[in-house]
Amino acid sequence: MAAASAMKTTDWDKRIHRAVELAERYPSAAEILAFYRHILEFQKTLFADVACLSLPAAGGKAAFREQLDLDIAVQQLPALLSLVQRTGPAKLAQEAAEIGRASSEQKREILRSFLLSTDGNGPESTHFFARVLFQPQAEHLAVAQNAQSVDSSASVCPVCAARPQVAVLRPEGDGGKRFLVCSFCSTEWEFRRILCPVCGEVDHQKLSRYSAEDFAAVRVEACDTCKYYLKSVDMTVDGLAVPLGDEIATASLDIWAVEHGFSKVSPNLMGF
Repeated sequence: MAAASAMKTTDWDKRIHRAVELAERYPSAAEILAFYRHILEFQKTLFADVACLSLPAAGGKAAFREQLDLDIAVQQLPALLSLVQRTGPAKLAQEAAEIGRASSEQKREILRSFLLSTDGNGPESTHFFARVLFQPQAEHLAVAQNAQSVDSSASVCPVCAARPQVAVLRPEGDGGKRFLVCSFCSTEWEFRRILCPVCGEVDHQKLSRYSAEDFAAVRVEACDTCKYYLKSVDMTVDGLAVPLGDEIATASLDIWAVEHGFSKVSPNLMGF
């Protein structure tokens, strides 16, 4: 397990370095990527802390979210609030200040309500803080349960039941194999290329793909049947892409999709 934890720490480093690189490549996204980098550095520290914990092994009866430690998240909340007030967008910084003035029980309830939610992907702004705090725990728990390479046709994460954040096309043979990446615990699972993860549509004529010249490796995959979309990162085009970071860097594609009547399967950590 020490080796697995070290590997995941390397993953955090890759995300941080990619955020810096993308900020230089896409000036229009530089501000949000700079904030995202601060959050990743904070989460990397949290992951290192929880990596020392003894977490439940696979096969336990408790639901995934019930195995996450609320007390640890409560202890880490003040540091996150301070970070967001220093480096975050004005609206989120104001939200952090308001939470900081709440009672201890109110703060605890904010985090508890996230764990009790169906999948933690709701639009409430306070879910940002809970998601930041619990994600490192969730990723570590997924590793501890040997669940990071899961094959499944499920439309939600087969480990924690959260919705997918992004699709990724990884090179295989002369083409690529499609995976979905969990919005919470970052588990990847194999998923059919021609299949909507929301409604199960399989008619390729109803599964539209949209791209922009500026983002060669990232595109919108939209379903004309249910009107949901998610973005896909094509690693056969850019082998250095980091799907979660590249997904955040291409917010203009989200704007395009929403303007054309589509809803995102799951908002990313930055809220879009």
